Amino acid sequence: MADYLLAIDQGTTSSRAILFDRGGRVVQVAQQEFPQQFPHDGWIEHDPEAIWETVLATSREVIAQAGVTLETIGGIGITNQRETTLLWDRATGEPLYNAIVWQDRRTADSCQALREQGCGDMVQSRTGLLIDPYFSATKLTWLLNNVEGARERAGRGELAFGTVDTFLLWRLTGGKVHATDATNASRTMLFNIHGQQWDPDLLELFDIPEGLLPEVRDCSADFGYAEAHWLGGELPIAGVVGDQQAALVGQACFEPGMGKSTYGTGCFMIVNTGDKAATSRNRLLTTVAYRLHGKTTYAMEGSIFVAGAAVQWLRDGLRLFDDAAETEALARQTRDGHHVYLVPAFTGLGAPHWDPKARGAIFGLTRDTGIGEIVAAGLQAVCYQTRDLQTCMRDDMDATPGKLRVDGGMVKNSWLVQFLADMLGVQVDRPTILETTALGAAYMAGLHLGWYRDLDEIAELWRCEKSFLPEMPEAERERLYQGWLEAVERVKSEP
Repeated sequence: MADYLLAIDQGTTSSRAILFDRGGRVVQVAQQEFPQQFPHDGWIEHDPEAIWETVLATSREVIAQAGVTLETIGGIGITNQRETTLLWDRATGEPLYNAIVWQDRRTADSCQALREQGCGDMVQSRTGLLIDPYFSATKLTWLLNNVEGARERAGRGELAFGTVDTFLLWRLTGGKVHATDATNASRTMLFNIHGQQWDPDLLELFDIPEGLLPEVRDCSADFGYAEAHWLGGELPIAGVVGDQQAALVGQACFEPGMGKSTYGTGCFMIVNTGDKAATSRNRLLTTVAYRLHGKTTYAMEGSIFVAGAAVQWLRDGLRLFDDAAETEALARQTRDGHHVYLVPAFTGLGAPHWDPKARGAIFGLTRDTGIGEIVAAGLQAVCYQTRDLQTCMRDDMDATPGKLRVDGGMVKNSWLVQFLADMLGVQVDRPTILETTALGAAYMAGLHLGWYRDLDEIAELWRCEKSFLPEMPEAERERLYQGWLEAVERVKSEP
């Protein structure tokens, strides 16, 4: 009997492969970073071959390092950076252009034009999304219009579109499967989340041929087999789920009102809203949390574009430290009550501002400002932005979580998590297993393979490593947050 599940976690800055046992415990991890490409201001691209090569290499490496045989692996779950857009040749599998990353802002002007034409309400009512360069639709239109011959070839049925999950499925199955899951489809701005199908009016609006699009399946489903030559034997691919929804599953937030916040390259707070697709009054997103057995569960989401990416910039751009692990000690050395604010609007501002032309800034520098204060400001920015989302959700929903489950690489930093609890004024729970994104993909695969009876059985596996309770006086919390709001107003393109 198989003992392990292989989770492929293809992220914005790295690809990881993780082996989990039946209890959801990490057995082995392999990770490889890959280059980020910035051809123009606000443009961010990835080499699709670098994505594929790092996924394949880490998958092989994790199996070899764990010393397990392929027979002991039950199947594969895939989770991925969402919205990132690829276009490739159906005959050869070769990409026509680099992957346009979810953070990319090149279509800001075309999005603005659509909003001015009054398309916003129609798009939001059908997709749950706001018209923004973040999502896949305008990226795909850009590829069709700017890559030589792409639109003509698409019309002849020679090309395929996909987000990263779809591209990986295509490669792993040797082109036999052109599919995605409902969570990734819901982030394209082309998918009707109520009817659970590609929307013909949206395809017409964005001038996209339907023949480009993948089939949409449940998150836990048959996605074909990884061909034997990739990993040494055939393995069923039984789960696909976008990274933030995967973290919601990995955190076992299965009841309406339960929420999690993930701190990776970006930060994403999601609250389960059950079978109700709640509409935000505060420019948050309505999205698919997961779809199982044809039944859709919805969520409300706030998206912050830069979280861990700010720490990466402090490390690689400013060279303030050598390893992200150093940030906790640096932050602890800062003087109390410093007034430095770092607004990491490197690729614009996400929710609730949705200002693609905003740019980052540091405020409050004085002669005694040192590395510690700037690093602390970078960490605090993540917490302030989470408070922005919490404020919006409180207004949008009858109730927001009295507790928040957190995950992602940044929450290893206990100073950051304590400041988050202080800024939100609620209990913040850090789970035993921080690899919740990959874990959610593994759970989805395990459900289809019959390893788990239902979501209740998965929920019983969740464990809390540490709870952080608010300690900061309310007056201090509000003073610091007000300073943040003032800093954000100063970077907006349209104050």
